[in-house]
Amino acid sequence: MSTLNKYTCQLSSEEKIYLAANLNETDEIRPIKIAEIRQWIIQNNDLHAPTDDFFILRFLRACKFNVEKTKSKLWNYYKQRANLPEWVFLPLRKLDNQGRMIVIIRVAAHSPSRHKMSDMLKASLMILDVALRDHESVTIYGVTSILDLDNITYEHVLQLPPNVIRNLVHAWQGCYPVRIYSLDFINAHRFVNTVLNIFRSFMNKKLKQRVHVHSRDKLKLHETLPKNILPKEYGGTNGTIKELSEYWKHVVEENQEWFIEEEKYKLTLIK
Repeated sequence: MSTLNKYTCQLSSEEKIYLAANLNETDEIRPIKIAEIRQWIIQNNDLHAPTDDFFILRFLRACKFNVEKTKSKLWNYYKQRANLPEWVFLPLRKLDNQGRMIVIIRVAAHSPSRHKMSDMLKASLMILDVALRDHESVTIYGVTSILDLDNITYEHVLQLPPNVIRNLVHAWQGCYPVRIYSLDFINAHRFVNTVLNIFRSFMNKKLKQRVHVHSRDKLKLHETLPKNILPKEYGGTNGTIKELSEYWKHVVEENQEWFIEEEKYKLTLIK
């Protein structure tokens, strides 16, 4: 177990009102539910997870303070990390006007002849872990995910068999301690409709309703998101994709000791 760190709420009154109305969190309920989940972790010999307040709070918020759903998501989080130790997420450095994190997933950013999809997963999950750790507002307002299908080829599609898609969807909706408010597929080609239908087949009703598919030029991100948070390639002013990639590479390198510590937490019995 990790050292017990108490959470000190420094949120604004507006954020507290939002939490109470949308995530069932109040100053009175928060410590009670955190303690309940902590006790469950301590008593579960198969689960080695941090027990500090904010780690638990992230999962509680993602589940609107439903204790049983929180236990399930936390369990699935470590089960997923064990079964899939290695995907490509690139969070923007700034949050949008609603306090949400924007994550761009560039499906065709790699060469299928040189890299497997699974080879790219571990670094991407490391990036996402740090981003979620460092932005508390994301645990409140959630994430908007943008899957850019530009330059996708049949070779890329062949790297997405149903079992890989199932695991990805499971990670989004059942494992990570964050709520997805929108899942936008942009620059979609006709031939990827089959793949998109497979994605939908594994989604729950709520996530399906948050999926939006946009053909080329149908969605201009700079018209729906602030320019100052977007890379130049997407009509923004906040650097380039290359600079964003280098930024997250640097962040990951700076957090090596934290990642080593995180590797200690796991399920000892995969169910």
